[in-house]
Amino acid sequence: MRLFTEKEEEDIRKAVEAAEDKTSGEIRICAEKKCPENPLDRAANYFSKLNMNQTALRNGVLIYIATEDHKFAIIGDAGINKVVPPDFWDTTKDAMLDHFKKGELAEGIITGIHLAGEKLQAYFPLLDGDKNELSDDISYM
Repeated sequence: MRLFTEKEEEDIRKAVEAAEDKTSGEIRICAEKKCPENPLDRAANYFSKLNMNQTALRNGVLIYIATEDHKFAIIGDAGINKVVPPDFWDTTKDAMLDHFKKGELAEGIITGIHLAGEKLQAYFPLLDGDKNELSDDISYM
């Protein structure tokens, strides 16, 4: 199931890599066509299935999107949620939504990656010997 062009997939993957080059945090993108439930609940389910709650510092961020249903959510693990401002995920979603409304799906996701990466870098800077704990590729569900 392909929801993005090869170039869009590559741009998204590169954005994840660039963000993770500056932090010990992990960012994943999870995409599917339909979301039969609340997108935040769906994201939480996939967060667990993708082992995002297994990172050493509990600083994983998942951006979930259901393209046909026009739903999306961002979920962070306990470590990042403790330190970001209470409205951070909402303001990040708003910035992404600005692109989505213009039909710029990949650009919206890249914006979310960039904003999450900035916060991860501020609170979880890159550590010596840091390793990439999770795949940078889009997870199609």
